[in-house]
Amino acid sequence: MTIHDLEDAAPGTAVSGDPARLNALVRRDQLEAVRGSVLTAIPVNMLLGLASVLVAFQGGNGRAGMVWYAASTAANLVRIGLCRAPCPGLALTAEMPPDMAGAASRSVEGHLRACTAAALLSGLVWAFQPLLCAGYTSAQTLFYLTITCGITAGAVTHGTAYARIPFSFIVLPLLSVAFCLFAAGGFDRCCLAACVLLYLAALSRTAFQSEAGFREASRLKNDATALARSRAEAQASATALVEEMRWRATHDDLTGLLNRAGFIQQAEDRLGTRSDAGSTGTVGIRFGAGTACLLLLDLDGFKSVNDVYGHQTGDRVLVEVARRVRAALPPGGLAARLGGDEFAVLYDPVAAGMPYADLAAGLIAAVAQPFDGFDEGRLGVSIGVHAQPEPDLMAMLSCADEALYASKAAGRNRFRLFDAGLRDCLEMRRELERDLSHALVESALEVWFQPIYALDARTLVGLEALVRWHHPRLGWIAPPDLIAAAGMAGLTESLLRFILDQVCRMMEILRARGLGTVRVAMNVSPREMAQIPVDEIVIARLAALDLPAALLEIEITEETALDLGAVQGKLQALSRAGIRVALDDFGIGYSSLSSLRQLRADRIKIDRSFVTGLSTCDDKRGLVLAVLGLGTLLGLEVVAEGVESPDDLQMLQSMGCPFLQGYHLGRPMPVQKLEATLFAASRTQAA
Repeated sequence: MTIHDLEDAAPGTAVSGDPARLNALVRRDQLEAVRGSVLTAIPVNMLLGLASVLVAFQGGNGRAGMVWYAASTAANLVRIGLCRAPCPGLALTAEMPPDMAGAASRSVEGHLRACTAAALLSGLVWAFQPLLCAGYTSAQTLFYLTITCGITAGAVTHGTAYARIPFSFIVLPLLSVAFCLFAAGGFDRCCLAACVLLYLAALSRTAFQSEAGFREASRLKNDATALARSRAEAQASATALVEEMRWRATHDDLTGLLNRAGFIQQAEDRLGTRSDAGSTGTVGIRFGAGTACLLLLDLDGFKSVNDVYGHQTGDRVLVEVARRVRAALPPGGLAARLGGDEFAVLYDPVAAGMPYADLAAGLIAAVAQPFDGFDEGRLGVSIGVHAQPEPDLMAMLSCADEALYASKAAGRNRFRLFDAGLRDCLEMRRELERDLSHALVESALEVWFQPIYALDARTLVGLEALVRWHHPRLGWIAPPDLIAAAGMAGLTESLLRFILDQVCRMMEILRARGLGTVRVAMNVSPREMAQIPVDEIVIARLAALDLPAALLEIEITEETALDLGAVQGKLQALSRAGIRVALDDFGIGYSSLSSLRQLRADRIKIDRSFVTGLSTCDDKRGLVLAVLGLGTLLGLEVVAEGVESPDDLQMLQSMGCPFLQGYHLGRPMPVQKLEATLFAASRTQAA
């Protein structure tokens, strides 16, 4: 493509008929993806470089390590600057006038060349890493080989949009490794060097294949966008417009399947439960009495696909899943996308001659097939099945949803039939929803507090608020069930306000007892953070009671952090007010490193799965040390949850973990017990 080709394109020309304009749009998409992927990969690059420096110090080569790390950091800063620099080419559209489009295209090409040169510079720095391990002959050789292989593989994994950038980064370090191994001599080193060259060839081939896939997807996207726009502009007939509006009212725009409204309408027609069944002219094959089977599908791992590969890839996945569901649908069945990544299938097993178990297994196998653009096995599906007579469709949906919930709890790629046991669970959930409002009004719920200690395991520095409910018939209710019941009953905000009131009361008690420096933390669920104005509620309550904002901490999970667009504004408002933000269950999600700064987090809490049994597991110790190092690097406080034994406590203390929490140190307690034990002990210790 030349600039003259681009400038000759007439504005408003369909992208499919103008290869030059289409190629420019693909290049724009590549640059957008490159900027995002590089900014995601740089923190990992810097952390691995820091690990290399630490090993260099341990091996007596600290000065060279510091010089090397300074050069690596400088190269990374250049790459970050290029990715954050304004680029007019990113505003390129199919409708842009030719002169502006030509300038935009030149800008995109220039930025891509600059990013490639910066990647080559960073790769050159990594090519000098053999200086830290005597040309891969020192005792640290295995570590540095592992780091080099890992960072080059990561560069290709992240750099799927534009192969020249990851290729420029990986070629010099891997050639340096091969050269040093050949120079060191010996049969085993020469074989390893040959393997490194094969590895380089494989990574290079993967990078260029990934770019080809990305470019094809971008072409399809831009072409489809242009064609859809042209079709919309060509709608001149009022009759055609009415038909399109009717279709859109009952179908999902992205996948073409029925949407929730269309599915309910046609399913009720097929089941014969609509009072005006047959009036719409879309009844089709009616299902036999009591033989209809409903399957609800929910994709496993789809959120991580959106986070790692972007929402455009997520949309392509939904379209492909819809195609596979449609292909597996028995004759006369209905398929719908109910919303998000949830689908539904309704069919008659008797008429179709296909038992529900066969259909569910077929759907699981279909979704498990590889998708273009990401690794096999990342995506799966859980299915809830309802195959019993019910009075109406809404009852069937409710039962199938309960089966889906149980299926997801059991693990991915499973299906679960709604049975008598699940019916009991559904009745229990409905009972919780009915009784929760009365429990809130009558103060039947309690908030207990678990202590958080300093490094010495004696100095009280914080309390974490944990909601508890002892149901008069069902006994103790698990917090996740309580939060789910509040959401279903529309009491999410009421539950939050109740917990906040108890937390504020505890802050007042602490201040009255001379423990005003002890911070109180409360958990906010993803549902609460997304659906209600948490920031306004919390800030207003603290102001009304004249309580110091700095002594309140809001704990969120990494699941909350995955949708930054929905929560970032609220978290920033809390942070500006002086309220601290902690990231709970750190280490088990996908978005931590890329979002810690945007979340304004002050503290990270290491998940208990990495802490319990720490003293007997080398892998856990390495992970905990890494998180402690990350906290130090980013200026974040680190709390270790799940301290369950004296050995784990001693190990954490030897690592210098500043804050500790767990049953070995203190269990959650109601306020009365806290005042009688912990607060009394704290006053005695202070005296």
